[in-house]
Amino acid sequence: MGDRLYIFDTTLRDGEQVPGCQLNTVEKIEVAKALEKLGVDVIEAGFPVSSPGDFKSVVEISKSVTWPSICALTRAVEKDIDVAAQALQYAKRKRIHTGIGTSFYHIHHKLNSNPDEILERAVAAVKYAKKYVEDVEFYAEDAGRSDNEYLARVVEAVIKAGATVVNIPDTTGYCLPDMFGEKIKYLCDNVSNIDKAIIATHCHNDLGMATANTIAGVLNGARQVEVTINGIGERAGNTSLEEVVMAFKSHKDRNIETNINTKRIYGISRMISSLMNMPVQPNKAIVGRNAFAHSSGIHQDGVLKNRENYEIIDPADVGINESSIMLTARSGRAALKHRLELLGFKLEKEKLDTVYEEFLKLADKKKDIKEDDLLLLVGDARKEERRIKLDFLQVVSGKNMVPMATVRLDIAGEIFSATESGNGPVDAAINAVRNIIHRKVTVEEFLIQTITRGSDDIGKVHMQVEHNEQTYHGFGANTDIMTASTEAFIDAINKMTPATAN
Repeated sequence: MGDRLYIFDTTLRDGEQVPGCQLNTVEKIEVAKALEKLGVDVIEAGFPVSSPGDFKSVVEISKSVTWPSICALTRAVEKDIDVAAQALQYAKRKRIHTGIGTSFYHIHHKLNSNPDEILERAVAAVKYAKKYVEDVEFYAEDAGRSDNEYLARVVEAVIKAGATVVNIPDTTGYCLPDMFGEKIKYLCDNVSNIDKAIIATHCHNDLGMATANTIAGVLNGARQVEVTINGIGERAGNTSLEEVVMAFKSHKDRNIETNINTKRIYGISRMISSLMNMPVQPNKAIVGRNAFAHSSGIHQDGVLKNRENYEIIDPADVGINESSIMLTARSGRAALKHRLELLGFKLEKEKLDTVYEEFLKLADKKKDIKEDDLLLLVGDARKEERRIKLDFLQVVSGKNMVPMATVRLDIAGEIFSATESGNGPVDAAINAVRNIIHRKVTVEEFLIQTITRGSDDIGKVHMQVEHNEQTYHGFGANTDIMTASTEAFIDAINKMTPATAN
């Protein structure tokens, strides 16, 4: 059993301070329940004295969540602490998080005070909070820029006053990893009662060091990390929960364990991104769209042979089904062959070489090759294998006219035709196909896209149909959208058991 690292999630407090990312109470409860399932130890639910909305959110989250401790933030002010205690009245496990600035900047320029008075206010706040709850966390704001000797004095005093957790924040994201690690080590070595409290880290990402500083803090004795989903937070953000958790999961030799169910990481990342309208950058570690995507031919070949050649994390461990082999102009035959096989095509070497040459031409024009593009590349061979083929299509429609379509199908070498009307030209063509095949096939989804831009676009049509409670997908592409739509419907039908006709 490794050392237990406690995960303190502040997505709903520090993360929610990002402009434009405010959540309503219902949304906050949804996030809190997801954090509980994720396995976080502490949820910082808000800053109750700051607004009626924050107060209400802490109350309702306290009612909705059972296992994690619910934490409310305060300043070292009695009224703040009174309001926090009131907001936490329904929490099963409650924590008050109080504190004050300890750096030269904060003491002299923000608080207009002096070190001795600040130490007294810190001790008084902890003692006052202790009257309400057993679990009191103290934060030394701007500890990253605080003098280590003075910081140690404050930490020792607040632990003596009853603090169960002492938070050492790098509030401005100033520290480098060696500096922050040394600061935590200094406290562990020089605070006589340090064994009576848990040391916590709370790092900001102003220099891109939040995760590195947090890891350095843990390796030097911290046992609680204050983090947010996707690293959201003020300015450049906070330490990312997913990065710290997966760093220690990947480095089992460090003997640090968390309670996080990592398979839920990707799901909650998407939830936070959606609710807070904060897109995750594609190259974001662990949860970015490209985190498990490979576009280089050399990398793709290596991953296809053995995932661990280029991946230190199994995508399934964070809730992603599989790695993405992105098809670009840099992809090799191995990647193209792999993707075509996933689509159901096993091409002989000669045919694969031909398709690959066409693929490279298309890849030079398009940054990202989609499956639909591949279907176009191998489309001719695929059509030849179909049992049902479109032999002829004529559509008549216009203003004040009932749309009519005549369709002729080649079914296993035999020709059948039908003419039908419909609500539109596509509906008329589909009705004509239904007439020929004598099947009740319902169109559930119908999507039209373009491959290139301009009036001579190739139109791509995706169609999802239902038959006998089974779902089938069809695809068609043509410069004529009526033909593409009819082809998509026929493609879906070909995936069913052999069709019959008159």
